[in-house]
Amino acid sequence: MNGASGLRPTLRLTGLVLYGMGTTIGAGVYALTGVIAGEAGMNAPLAFLVASVIAALTAGSFAELSARYPRAGGEAVYVQEGFRRPRLSAIVGFLVTLAGIASAATVCRAFVGALGEVVETPQFLAILGVCLIVGGTAAWGIRESALAAAVMTAVEIGGLLLIAGFAGDAWLTLPARAGELWPESANAWAGVGAGAMLCFYAFLGFEDMVNVAEEVHDARRVLPIGIGVTLLATALLYLLTTTAAILVVPPQELAASEAPLVLVFERSGGPAWILTAIALFAMLNGALVQVVKSSRILYGLAELGSVPKSLGKVNSRTRTPVRATLLVTVLVSALGLGFPVSSLAASTSAITLVTFALANLALVTVKLRDPEPVGIVTVP
Repeated sequence: MNGASGLRPTLRLTGLVLYGMGTTIGAGVYALTGVIAGEAGMNAPLAFLVASVIAALTAGSFAELSARYPRAGGEAVYVQEGFRRPRLSAIVGFLVTLAGIASAATVCRAFVGALGEVVETPQFLAILGVCLIVGGTAAWGIRESALAAAVMTAVEIGGLLLIAGFAGDAWLTLPARAGELWPESANAWAGVGAGAMLCFYAFLGFEDMVNVAEEVHDARRVLPIGIGVTLLATALLYLLTTTAAILVVPPQELAASEAPLVLVFERSGGPAWILTAIALFAMLNGALVQVVKSSRILYGLAELGSVPKSLGKVNSRTRTPVRATLLVTVLVSALGLGFPVSSLAASTSAITLVTFALANLALVTVKLRDPEPVGIVTVP
């Protein structure tokens, strides 16, 4: 539902792509690069490329599903349309909401941990404060949330470009070392595969984009384009950054570092505090997008009748589901205060795999019933 009593369609392609890149290029990539280098060695850029192809398969499914059903609720709506089982749809909606809340709580805890390295702050008050700031921004309005996410996304992208730019001299060695970037044995290919499975999660974000479908102008056309542009731009940035990283610092050193891209930046002559600050921005951005996503799923579930209708009520001034946003913020705070990062992250990963599988299967059943919808982007 949108229009006079529902969500306000204010996002256009540029805002949507920045929103998508904000949830995709999170703080994780700043730490993940070292883990991937440990698995794939000099073939780390290839691992990211393989992961982008794997992610593109499900991203394609979401692109078609979002064009067919441009409604808030994402996977819950798609499963309902595919299987026509309200109870299964509700379960999926709850799972995706839980994953979003757990992800936001993970990021808030990580943010407070990183902030504690710079400024000494009481953990309880810091986590609560960060959650309230993020929740308040999400409730303020989708335009304001998207603008805040866009600014933080620009900072994140700037950080990755800085890493590539400061590696200027190392790029001159690329022609002579290009052969090192291609696997020469079965073990090397196994490392690429293991690395690709790990960095697959660095490409997630398209599943968050579809949950603001009712707040996108001409969503049937813009959402599929936005998903494709986001995935492509992210893949190019990751390839650029990872290649610069392994040219500047040997993979073994990257794997041993807790802040591998900060190490690369320092080794290239850049001041470490810049990337530390950017990583903090990335964490805030990731938490904001997850709170927006989770509140929109609850809004969509209210429209389906799976949760109380009050959670689907849209504030007349902000045109956001304030009650749903408040509930999500409270749950993020509770999880952030009560559970360690490792448990929250593991839960998020498991739930994501299950819901992706169900969404892909839902598209199969939908395409069997209606294989060639008019004016809709379709995938094989």
